[in-house]
Amino acid sequence: MTTTPEELDDLVQRGYRFAYALTHDAARAEDLLQDAWVSVLSARGPWTCAYLLAAIRSRFVDLSRRQRGAPFAPLNADEIQDHSDDHGSPRDAESDQLEGEFADSDQLAAALGWLRVEERAVIYLWAVEEFTAQKIAEFLGWPRGTVLSLMHRARRRLRDWAAQRSGA
Repeated sequence: MTTTPEELDDLVQRGYRFAYALTHDAARAEDLLQDAWVSVLSARGPWTCAYLLAAIRSRFVDLSRRQRGAPFAPLNADEIQDHSDDHGSPRDAESDQLEGEFADSDQLAAALGWLRVEERAVIYLWAVEEFTAQKIAEFLGWPRGTVLSLMHRARRRLRDWAAQRSGA
């Protein structure tokens, strides 16, 4: 199977978005994507979305293990405060409601900064790539219940974050 330049560009863009969702940093996302592509090419793996995203996730986990001493800090660190069913379909009324909570991409980026890496990965795969909870579970190698729990918590945290900002 040959890959057209358009398909390759789409694959790279999807890979970058996933890497950015994991790292929340443009430079780190670019490095992560490049490392993953080197890994895919050296393994002579297929040029598919699932394979590339798996390579990105694996490289991210490896890098995270090496950098355990460096904790993740949410965006807008000056505003830090203490924070103490089935969502398998790609779109539902709750996701539409969440989309309306964020006026622009800066607000959304700030909100995503409050999520843990696992929550951002699950939300990205669900909301952007439109995978079902079952597909996400298979892809990440986690139980489906874990994915559903992470989705529920992440969506609740995003709603809480939006409510705090609106003063509700």
